[in-house]
Amino acid sequence: MKKLLLIALCSLLAYLLLWPVAVDPVAWQSTKASEFTGVYARNQRLAAVERLAIADDAQLHGPEAVAAGADRQLYFSTGEGWIIRHNPVTGSSERWVNVGGRPLGLAFDRSGRLLVANAYLGLQSVSRDGTIELLTDRVDGRRIEYADDLDIAADGTIYFSDASTKFGAEKFGGTYPASILDLLEHGGHGELLAYSPHTGVTTRLLDGLQFANGVAVAADSAFVLVNETGANRVVRYWLTGPRQGHSEIFLDALPGFPDNLVRDGDHFWLGLVSPRLPLLDALADWPLLRKIVARLPERFKPAAKHYSHLLRIDSNGRVVESLQDPSGGYHTITGALRTSGEMGNWLYLTSLHERSLARLRYPTGE
Repeated sequence: MKKLLLIALCSLLAYLLLWPVAVDPVAWQSTKASEFTGVYARNQRLAAVERLAIADDAQLHGPEAVAAGADRQLYFSTGEGWIIRHNPVTGSSERWVNVGGRPLGLAFDRSGRLLVANAYLGLQSVSRDGTIELLTDRVDGRRIEYADDLDIAADGTIYFSDASTKFGAEKFGGTYPASILDLLEHGGHGELLAYSPHTGVTTRLLDGLQFANGVAVAADSAFVLVNETGANRVVRYWLTGPRQGHSEIFLDALPGFPDNLVRDGDHFWLGLVSPRLPLLDALADWPLLRKIVARLPERFKPAAKHYSHLLRIDSNGRVVESLQDPSGGYHTITGALRTSGEMGNWLYLTSLHERSLARLRYPTGE
């Protein structure tokens, strides 16, 4: 019996130390997370959200992003490839078009086309009649592995992120499993890209990003923001002015993992999909241990925690609002879109894993 136990222990140790895995972790220095004080003080402002069913199918999930059309209806993406059209006045939803793959970021251009950052397929457009066109799936001859989020500048240029050039969403079992691998490795595989609808050319603006995620262009198109989920920060890339072509940290030491960015006038909504994971921070400078973690069963690997958190940021990188629900009632929030006028004064929330869209009266009067 002792001999069998010794063999089992040696086999387990050999597995944990030697079994081949996809990640090759890199040592890095984690920033100290901002504490839940001051503007980040814990609150219950997201506890009163109202859930909205996703069309007629409770099995649809992951309303990752939402955009408002000129027809005063909302369009949001799901994990099953659908773009759902929602009427905020009647409350009804319907399946509009299935773009295939995994649609993530959404934005309408001036002609009324819906632009889609599709994690599996690249950058797509959907015309008003539902015709789907692939705009680009390559940059410098290389396939775009994980198109994540996008926004459009005044001149029509589409800025979008390739979250990970190594851990492609389709190749590694979906957007969430691929993101966990990229965060474990911390190899700087993310990129910020630009697509010109005038020339059809895709160019690389930034590389070396730690899981490039949300993208938003400033109201005056002076700069574009891109989230680095793996570094818990937001980066600004200047499009005009004396620093054109240069980048800098816009907001750092976030208390969670930033996901989508949505412009709202001179402000931006930023979803924190989960609080920081102490295990990832603690193992930042221990690549060997992170490689061992990659060999563990899924239930022992780092995973998003259910804590609802949404930030509103001004154009100088200052957090002006922090909306939370510590219970995670509507969890893994990716971002938000504010509506007004005929569409009502609402803040619509999107999620990585939920099976419903959510909304909150905004302003809340607090």
